[in-house]
Amino acid sequence: MNNLFDLTGKTAIVAGASSGIGVQFAEMLADQGADVAILARRYDKLAAVAQEIGAKYPERRIIPIECDVRKEEQIIAAVQKVIAEFGKIDILLNNAGVVDSVPIEALEEEAWDRVLDTDLKGVFLMSKHVIRHMKERKYGRIVNTASMLGLTASASIPTHSYNAAKGGVIHLTRGVAATYAKHGITVNAIGPSLFKSEMTENTLFTEQALKMYNAVCPMGRPGNPGELNGAVLYFASDASSYTTGQTLFVDGGWTVI
Repeated sequence: MNNLFDLTGKTAIVAGASSGIGVQFAEMLADQGADVAILARRYDKLAAVAQEIGAKYPERRIIPIECDVRKEEQIIAAVQKVIAEFGKIDILLNNAGVVDSVPIEALEEEAWDRVLDTDLKGVFLMSKHVIRHMKERKYGRIVNTASMLGLTASASIPTHSYNAAKGGVIHLTRGVAATYAKHGITVNAIGPSLFKSEMTENTLFTEQALKMYNAVCPMGRPGNPGELNGAVLYFASDASSYTTGQTLFVDGGWTVI
């Protein structure tokens, strides 16, 4: 039986790949055989990530593209550049995200918009322009980064805009999956719990938040580096050819209690 998880010959986009789990995802895809375009706002960090992954996997092509997922014109240009460089797009990982931890009565409209525009509108815009290409080729794998906080809430950590955005990602995943399944395109999401990253370090990875999390989470700990890779690879590969519209919560059991 052929290796269903082999990505040799595939081309992937990872949006939000200048730090954290986005870097891990890009490296994992390269390790499995894919050429990867990495997108983010901070080109200097992207270039360093591309150089690092390229040195580790010299047989892969890793290209950095500056792109703010809140800006449709930048997404259009980025998608066109990926197609020009690679000739196709097989996989899209929508991973760009930000978070705020502010009680709703103190949450400014500008801060709300920043989170919703990045975490939800960015998924919409990236999917909109990549899926047109995938539809023409009758093949595509879209993987969205949602969150357990798109399904649950916390009384002690007020991440209201993030919760709303990630809840939207979960249902957007379902809707797009239902529409485009007949075109050979699958759309799924992962729902991480607490993983250390540049985004979470100062909000969800504080001593108080970590103590609370460990006390409630059935596994008693946050996620470790690499523990999201298996779920992403499943959805990005042909192993998931009959799976679409699903959100897999990689959360140490948090959402089952």
